Amino acid sequence: MKRNAGFSLVELVIVIVVLGLLAVAALPRFLDVTDKAKEASVEGVAGGFATAVLSARAQWEAEQRPRAVSDNKNSNFVDYDGSYFQLTSSELGNGTDTGLRDGYPIAFADDTEPTGTSPTALTVGACTDLFENLLQNPPTVGTEAEADADSSIKYSAQLSGDNCRYTQRGSSQSASAAHYFEYDASKGSVQVTLN
Repeated sequence: MKRNAGFSLVELVIVIVVLGLLAVAALPRFLDVTDKAKEASVEGVAGGFATAVLSARAQWEAEQRPRAVSDNKNSNFVDYDGSYFQLTSSELGNGTDTGLRDGYPIAFADDTEPTGTSPTALTVGACTDLFENLLQNPPTVGTEAEADADSSIKYSAQLSGDNCRYTQRGSSQSASAAHYFEYDASKGSVQVTLN
């Protein structure tokens, strides 16, 4: 009768070495897939944001460019999906040129029809409001300070010149090396940057 002794120590060491070599070979491929997934994620969110901006403008055009004019003030607005957004205006109520094109979201007005003058510049608060309210089921967003303090925030919003910059969070990359997209309300454009 033959006695079963199991694996010898040499066989066990060989199996461990082979598994280690396989792990070393597979790790770079896994990391590359993770980076590609993060790139696709920011591109998808930016695409959704760009579509929402253009949809709000199309809704404004379809409604024959509604505008609140009172007390020499000028405000373009749209009721988009049950919420009011103030839109860019190329001129103030007194005829002063703002340097903006008409009809792109620049501020969230909640569920109240805006009155008064449309804003002529974005703020960090406006950037977070636009992100949260233009997108359907948006990822969590906050200011840079909020994102630094709360790891559950997926995007940080900040101003980059006159644009809103939305930076993808939750990676070991520094904020300057992370993927982001910028919204230029003066032209309604969205530009993605992958680092």
